[in-house]
Amino acid sequence: MWIKSHSIITKEATKEQMWKLFANVNEWHTWDEGIEYAKMEGEFEKGNHFFLKPKGGPKVKIELVETVKNKKFVDLTRFPLAKMWGDHVFEETPEGLKITTTMKVQGPLGFLWRRIVAQGIVDGLPTEMVNQAKTASKL
Repeated sequence: MWIKSHSIITKEATKEQMWKLFANVNEWHTWDEGIEYAKMEGEFEKGNHFFLKPKGGPKVKIELVETVKNKKFVDLTRFPLAKMWGDHVFEETPEGLKITTTMKVQGPLGFLWRRIVAQGIVDGLPTEMVNQAKTASKL
């Protein structure tokens, strides 16, 4: 299994604002430049799913496998012969809100999907997470 994490600490956004940002899946394209669209029907809760179309890539189905309001959510994308999890945690600390994103890829073709998808996500996390906090601070 391949695992990479990135964390930031910010005073710009609260865990409630971060949750609100992510729970509004249909608006992700307004703050994530790499997304053409994301569409979800229903609530941002375990068992539900949404479709995401990255710019220049195919539409993928992403399942919410764990949600703890204002604290954490885990999403799962299934690829041929591999799975990719995105683990997103919001933790209050004395220094500010610690936001951690961990990407995991597992499966016989995990090495391929890591190169095609996951590595690009991880490489963009430092900038993307700062932008997420700035956007969430306005909610």
